[in-house]
Amino acid sequence: MEAGWYFDNSYARLPELFFSRLDPVPVAAPKLVAFNDALAEELGLNADVLRADYGAAVFAGNHVPDGAAPLAQAYAGHQFGHFTMLGDGRAILLGEQITPEGKRYDIQLKGSGRTPYSRAGDGRATLGPMLREYIISEAMHGLGIPTTRSLAVVTTGEIVARETLLPGAVLTRVAAGHVRVGTFQYARVWGTYEDLRTLADYCLQRHYPEVDPHHPDRYLRLLEGVIHRQAELVAKWQLVGFVHGVMNTDNMTISGETIDYGPCAFMDVYDPATVFSSIDVRGRYAYGNQPVVAGWNLARFAETLLPLLDEDREAATEKAQGLIDEFSNIYRRHWLSGMRAKLGISNDEKEDEQLIEELLELMHRHRADYTNTFRALTLERSEEVPMYGTDAWESWFERWRARLSRQPSSPTPSELMRKANPAIIPRNHRVEEVLSAAVAEGNFSVMERFLTVLATPFAYSPEQDEYAVSPSPSAQPYRTFCGT
Repeated sequence: MEAGWYFDNSYARLPELFFSRLDPVPVAAPKLVAFNDALAEELGLNADVLRADYGAAVFAGNHVPDGAAPLAQAYAGHQFGHFTMLGDGRAILLGEQITPEGKRYDIQLKGSGRTPYSRAGDGRATLGPMLREYIISEAMHGLGIPTTRSLAVVTTGEIVARETLLPGAVLTRVAAGHVRVGTFQYARVWGTYEDLRTLADYCLQRHYPEVDPHHPDRYLRLLEGVIHRQAELVAKWQLVGFVHGVMNTDNMTISGETIDYGPCAFMDVYDPATVFSSIDVRGRYAYGNQPVVAGWNLARFAETLLPLLDEDREAATEKAQGLIDEFSNIYRRHWLSGMRAKLGISNDEKEDEQLIEELLELMHRHRADYTNTFRALTLERSEEVPMYGTDAWESWFERWRARLSRQPSSPTPSELMRKANPAIIPRNHRVEEVLSAAVAEGNFSVMERFLTVLATPFAYSPEQDEYAVSPSPSAQPYRTFCGT
């Protein structure tokens, strides 16, 4: 109770098909190296207690708090289009923390040792990727994008073998829920009809309580709800240039949060073909493909629900297809609304989409920095964009200014743009500087300062200016790795 834990473990009350009960594997010498005080407060936890040795023991998996019910979740998924059995191969769900406001959040340890789903893996994680997830997930939270969050990172005092020998670490991840499209795929293939129905009812109660649990079309409403949340989520990714990197169906949550920050990164130069992940050799999960892949993943989710939608498979398919067909329109509406805001446009005109597409084409042609182009327009410093002075730019800019004159005076374009265009993002070269200082030198102060400015990305403060600078051109493309 001193630490503030208040667990109620609803997932552990599902059929045991969906998980395996086991404790985390203890580590040699846990040491707390990153701790999120603000998130701890939101969760109703005592930061002073958790910053001490007790917290390091909990976050490493050496001590299981009273009331927790540790388990590894089972799920399946399409990875790069190929279906396979998966599960938490290096993660343990400690339990579900109930906050003082009555909200429910999963508390999960990532890198906590082998589980029945580890396959050939060692169940461990290394310090660099865990710090990367901490940085990017908290940056996404600052940007107002639904996301899992990071409470703590501990080093383990153990070495983990990857391409080289690296320091081990465990991340404590916080989420509204860890049920994935892949969880439903697992239930459909390896479970019974009742298992599938129980999982769907559970997700409705936990994540879509507005749906009447007795409504005859409640499972259709579940599909509809997930489609709407994912459409809005992916639109928000696109609006800030975020590239997830591994959009497998096991990385799409029913809650509508961004999850799994392995090979993710933010785009500098605008290019729809941008890929960072070292294993995405065909560009399946490129920046410009993310909306298409999201729709594909949701179609796989719809397939799992067919037995619940109608006894007649043809009728069930027709119902599901009707909703899936709407995904691209829902996504496009969210994206267009966000792009209008990024350009300071407060009302709708038919020609807005053409104006937006022409700007993106100019940015692509001139290799303009995505974030800094909108930052320059927000600050009325268009001379800073690389296409400045060209006839095409002058024509576009004149039409944009004319467009802004054809809208109400309130809110002003500047007000809209400052809320829609972040002054900074976690740029890749900056993230690498942070990881290098922490992993190679044991210096975490660089990360703490970085996290401070990322927490308020729309502040446009002088302290953020140095973090807004684009990286120097490089002949080598930036590459990210899963860390497994």
